[in-house]
Amino acid sequence: MSGIDFTFNNAMGRLRTFAELPAANDALIVVPIETTGLEADGTLRDYDDLLALLAGASNEQTTLGRKTISASVTVTVDDTNNRVDIDTPDQVWTAGTGNAIAKLLICHDGDTTAGTDSAITPLTAHSFDATPDGTDLTATITNFVRIT
Repeated sequence: MSGIDFTFNNAMGRLRTFAELPAANDALIVVPIETTGLEADGTLRDYDDLLALLAGASNEQTTLGRKTISASVTVTVDDTNNRVDIDTPDQVWTAGTGNAIAKLLICHDGDTTAGTDSAITPLTAHSFDATPDGTDLTATITNFVRIT
């Protein structure tokens, strides 16, 4: 198991705004992180941007590549249970190959046309232990974040 699911410290309190994708060219980005070199959750959650995170010991699994979620993000305000649930569609990597992965990061890119990793904010990290073997790899992250 590759640790717990968590919200990055820098993203707490900002998730609903990011998930509603308010800007013309913003999107949520799913970034697979390799098992090898994976830093501890306590270290990961302190990174404020993707460039800093990838400059550490953790490695992006670039063979699979990043997934851009620019639509179909659902933000549900649940007054009965006093929470907000944010969900994304399943992410599928067709015929995925490459090194084993242990985490999926969901990040916010405020400008997909000109953004750099230093402008991408990690929002949440999810345990996702998988070794791509040439078949389709599907990630289902139900309610990728629940704000209470």
